[in-house]
Order: sequence, then C-alpha cells, then structure tokens
Amino acid sequence: MSRERRCGVLLHVSSLPGRHGIGDFGPSAHEFIDFLAAGGQGLWQMLPLAPINAGAGNSPYSSYSAFAGNTLFVSPELLVRQGVLRSRDVSHPPPFPEERVDYGSAAAWREKLLEQAFDNVFPGLRSDSGFHAFCSSQAFWLDDYCLFKALKREQGGASWLSWPRGIRLRESAALDLARERLGYDILRERYCQYLFSLHWEGLRDYATMRGVALLGDVPIYVSLDSSDVWAHRELFELDDEGLPIYCAGAPPDYFSETGQMWGNPVYDWARQEKDGYSWWRERLRHESSRFDMLRLDHFRGFCGFWQVPACEPTAENGVWVPGPGAKFFAAMHESVPGLSILAEDLGVITEDVVALMDEFGFPGMKILQFAFSPDMGKNSYIPHNIPEHSAVYTGTHDNNTIRGWFSDELGGDGRKRFCAYAGWDVPAHGAADAMIRMALGSVAGLCVIPMQDYLNLGAEARMNMPGIAGGNWGWRMGPEMAKEDLASRMRFLAEIYGRMP
Repeated sequence: MSRERRCGVLLHVSSLPGRHGIGDFGPSAHEFIDFLAAGGQGLWQMLPLAPINAGAGNSPYSSYSAFAGNTLFVSPELLVRQGVLRSRDVSHPPPFPEERVDYGSAAAWREKLLEQAFDNVFPGLRSDSGFHAFCSSQAFWLDDYCLFKALKREQGGASWLSWPRGIRLRESAALDLARERLGYDILRERYCQYLFSLHWEGLRDYATMRGVALLGDVPIYVSLDSSDVWAHRELFELDDEGLPIYCAGAPPDYFSETGQMWGNPVYDWARQEKDGYSWWRERLRHESSRFDMLRLDHFRGFCGFWQVPACEPTAENGVWVPGPGAKFFAAMHESVPGLSILAEDLGVITEDVVALMDEFGFPGMKILQFAFSPDMGKNSYIPHNIPEHSAVYTGTHDNNTIRGWFSDELGGDGRKRFCAYAGWDVPAHGAADAMIRMALGSVAGLCVIPMQDYLNLGAEARMNMPGIAGGNWGWRMGPEMAKEDLASRMRFLAEIYGRMP
C-alpha cells in the first residue's frame, strides 16, 4: 500500500442498481466509477467475484471455484452492444425488487439470456480467436471448472462427493466419457466465463482511466464442494475417497463456547511447499491481474490455523497448526509481480501474525465500530491509536451500518463514549457522518467507507450477519441514491482530510 493518503468505498457488484435483478459490470458499474471519481474517491473495494452457491446462502465467500467468475455479473446491456443479443431479448425483464436481490429469479433470468447468447454465437465460435486465446490462457482452472459445472448440472446439483465413483475420483476413462457426453454444456460454460472476462476487463480498464483503483477480496479457504478440491485433492487433507480428514474453524471463545466449524478442508501445506505453492501462485496471479490490491481474508491462517477432525460435531477438540508463514509469502512475491496485499487481521491476533505482517510490510485493518470500549483511550481501533500503515473502516460487510450499530448495538454507555470522543451529543441520524469524519481524519494511509454509511442507512441495509444462514448478501442501492450532491459531499470531505487522489 502506498504511503499517500487515499479514500474509497466498499460496495459489492451485486449491490449496484439496474433493471435485471442484481448489479453487474454494465452501465451502472461504469456510472458508479464516474460517481467515485466525482466524489474524490481513489478506490473501489468489492467482495469476491466468484460463482455463488445457493445452498450456501449465496455467499461470495462460499464458491464453486477460486478462479471462475460469477456470471450473474455479465451485463445484458453489454451483450446487446456486442451484438450477441438483440434489444428485444433484454427489454422486458421480470419485475425485480429494486432494494433487494432475489437470487433465484435473477439467476433464472440471466441464465436464460446467457443460453440465448451462446446459441447465437455457437455457429461461429470456432473462428473466434479471442475466445480461443482466453481458453488457452486460462486452461489451468478453466478446463476443470467447466467440466465440474457440466457434471454438477447433469447430477442435479449434487455435491461431487456423491457423484458416481469414476467421475468423483477422476478416473481417466470416466472423465473422457463425460467430456464427450457433455461437450455442448462444457463449451457453454467456457463461453460464459469468456463473457465474464470481457465485461470485467472493460470495467477494470474504465476504472483505471478514471483514476479509481480496485481492491479485491481473496478468501483463504475454498469450499469442499468446488472444482478446486475435486480437481486438486492432493492439495488438501482428504482421505482416499475425497472426504476431509480435517476441517477449518475457530476455537471456543467469548462469543462461542463450542467454537466455529466452517467445514472447509484444510490445506496440506507440506505438500504444497514441495512444488513451490504452484496452485496459490496461479491463484494470486489470477487475482492480481484483476485487481490493483488484494485483501487476504483470515490472514492469521497463513501463520497458524485451527484444525478440527472432520468427525467432530463442534470445534472444541481442534488444535493450532502452523501455517506456511514467511516461506509462502516470499514465494508469492518472487513469482507474482506487483503483488499488493491488505491483511484481514481482525479478531485475536498473536505476536507471530504481527511479525509476519511487519516482515512483508502488509497493512492491516482497523474497524471503528470496535473502538468504543470502556478502555477507549487505549483501544487499538480508536482513531488516535491507528497506525499510518493501515486501512481504516467504519465497518465491513460483516458489520451493521453505522446508523444501525449506533441505534441497536452500541448501548447507552457506548453511545456516551462515542459522543464524548466526537465532542458533541451525536443523534442516531448524525452517527454515520461523525464516524466517517473520524475515519477520514485518522492518519491511516487508506480509508474505506461502506456505501451504506455514506448513504446514512439503517440496519435494513446491512450486507451480512455472520452466523445467520439466510437473508444475507441481498442489499441493493436504489437507482437514485448515488447522486451528484452526495458525490460533492464526499469530495468535500476527501479534500479537507487530505485524501484526494
């Protein structure tokens, strides 16, 4: 992270407005970049762009692939501009709600459009040099992912762990037959990923032109039901049938007496070290080609992670296991040019994690919602204690909005401390502005504000509530929310706190 003072906005692509049920890489995304540039914002942070799993609550952190793109973000309007759809194909979308994503309906509508686009281009696809170049350059993950998706559709969406033994264990003869049987479906999946890539590249290039850097999000773990685990079982702690021996989680703490069982398979780091962490090298190269900076989720897991036997019902009987540490990041820096990392270092962080961050110069995250404890003056998240080489946030996608937090979670004593620190009797409707000013005024080199806080929205606009299975990831920005007067206000704040690009 550069030493200059910058500010930006956290907003996932799915939350953008538009007529087609969910935000995408089309006109509204380009308009949002214009809004950020007008507002003096030098950065747009988004959540992972990976394909989502309805069975996992549509979380972008629980995906079928660590490499593939979420084709819900392919823009119907851009498909028309490309000439692969007609205007009338996209002119009458279902009556989607504007304020929330109805994932089931949005997916059905967009899948129909993508199938129509593929049918339209299929006769000439063999001569499309751009498509073939894409398939060649992305072969490391694309071949396995598209076969995985075609097989999953054939198997009625079932997890690969319940597929017929031959394809589950990737026996050559079974895979050859599957490729022959599902050739059309595989090709369609390839083409949809190609469209995702084209539309993303257009948006990324536009952001660069407008002076807006892009910050992406890389979860440390991958889902058990993913093409990555199915195709690279040797990288994980699995038995001969592909079942996990150990799962990732978190130990018991103040918030959970039995800890947290996440269900993700843990990496066989010793095995990965032998080939120079080649899978991770490809992954970080891939993400670095998309983004200017990467937030590594659960960074402490690279130093040490909580490993639980997969047969355990809770995480109580887990153990701490050393992660790959400095050897891993030395290998990544050597093989991934321009790698820029923001470490998600939230929660209980030990000295070895701090030492690893310091060794490689990784900035950490400071969340102001955690600052107003009884020991506020010494709290590491309070603005006057935040170091320069860090990124400050009012809250993240896992937190309530500031207005919702102030009203519903902070409590009377916390509100008194908040007001004492702000220097005035802050009402609920003024809490977001007060907190934004605290963040922007801190010495942290980077300041990122969730869009909901700039809009001064309440708890109804919360993106995710950890531990709650349903109802998350659905908030959408209204079509008239990103207005010129708000951009002017944001620019004014960026200027007075010295954070203009």
